[in-house]
Amino acid sequence: MSTEEPPREAPPEAQAEPPEGQPEQAAQPRRRGFRTGRLEAFSDGVFAIAVTLLILDIGVSGTAGHDLGAAIRGLWPSYLAYVASFSTIGAAWLGHNAITEYLERTDAAFVRLNLLLLLAISFLPFPTRLVAEFIRQDKAERVAVTFYGIVLLLSSTLLLVLWRYAVRAKLVRPDLADEEIELLTERLTPGLGAYLVLIVSGLFVPVIAVIGYLGIALYYIIPFRRLSARFLTVRWLRKRHRR
Repeated sequence: MSTEEPPREAPPEAQAEPPEGQPEQAAQPRRRGFRTGRLEAFSDGVFAIAVTLLILDIGVSGTAGHDLGAAIRGLWPSYLAYVASFSTIGAAWLGHNAITEYLERTDAAFVRLNLLLLLAISFLPFPTRLVAEFIRQDKAERVAVTFYGIVLLLSSTLLLVLWRYAVRAKLVRPDLADEEIELLTERLTPGLGAYLVLIVSGLFVPVIAVIGYLGIALYYIIPFRRLSARFLTVRWLRKRHRR
């Protein structure tokens, strides 16, 4: 009979240890989310359709042939509303493009907030047509311009909410500096107060309010900071050259 003891089994902890010399691999939690490609493509399509629908409401009647020039000039409210809405949608698209460029991923809530933004953007052709049709009628133009301003304010607010949610939910790229995030936040915020002022102004001077809405959109579209910085740089170089 053998007196040797049977080999003992190693405890589970010892069996789970990796061989000596191999690094221990920790299980990394998988970050759930959606890719941004389809969201960007769908959003761009909605923006493009919205700006296309704006021009469909501009036209002259078939009986205007006897004085076509006067008929074209008489459409100035349509031109003003069209340019203001086109610029607003363009500014919203620029802001949306900046947001998606900063994204690393999206989640279900972000996608739904994005749908709300697109809902407001695609609705803009309707109040634009109201402004174009009723801006020369005393009581109706005030209602039309006020309603128009509310839709514009809603669109800008939803764009800001979309960005703030992306930052709070940590959907942005981790390599972004805090200064870049704060800069875009500041860029998307100032127009909200101006919209409120213009909505109130639209109750008294509707045409001026529409022009103000156009001014807000141009503020977002035109890179005033870059232009002013370039102007100051050129001016400084000229002074230095004169010396």
